[in-house]
Amino acid sequence: QVHLVESGGGLVQPGGSLRLSCAASGSISSIKAMGWYRQAPGKQRELVAEITSGGSTNYADSVKGRFTISGDNAKNTVNLQMNSLKPEDTAVYYCNAAAGYNWFYYWGQGTQVTVSS
Repeated sequence: QVHLVESGGGLVQPGGSLRLSCAASGSISSIKAMGWYRQAPGKQRELVAEITSGGSTNYADSVKGRFTISGDNAKNTVNLQMNSLKPEDTAVYYCNAAAGYNWFYYWGQGTQVTVSS
């Protein structure tokens, strides 16, 4: 079992920055990858960025060059630095962890990010 707690969402103006953090607890050693997904009203949940236990990263095309995902193994956290935010980045952001032999998905409770002037 993996428990995820997100923090760092909020309201920011277009062009601004936010940093999301996700703290993992429980069966940490079983985690194979962690990532961030987002879901805007009326839209499907989509992958934003992910990082494997080996440090490989993957980004959605819409955030490449603006968002950076990083992991801190010592603190069991994964962070998402979001720069040059746009109104279309507005969504609930969910932390995700894939763990175990079958890559079971665990989810955090979500944190709201609103980009608006």
